[in-house]
Amino acid sequence: MTTSPDRSAQRASGTARGSWRALISRVGAIVRRIIGAPDYETYLASMAKHHPQCMPLDARSFERDRLAARYRGPGSRCC
Repeated sequence: MTTSPDRSAQRASGTARGSWRALISRVGAIVRRIIGAPDYETYLASMAKHHPQCMPLDARSFERDRLAARYRGPGSRCC
């Protein structure tokens, strides 16, 4: 069975679109780490892997907890 050039182009563009989405997602994760923004999806994956018996925080509580932890120690800021 041969694939028509149109189908091959469609398949290739779909693959390229998927790789662009993956790249944008990775860049977003890197930027969030640089600026110190919490990553809720990573937290959920970590909780499921390392603490399956514990109930994870909801997204709002997680962000509130991360901000409190970030600003808890006054010596950790530059200004």
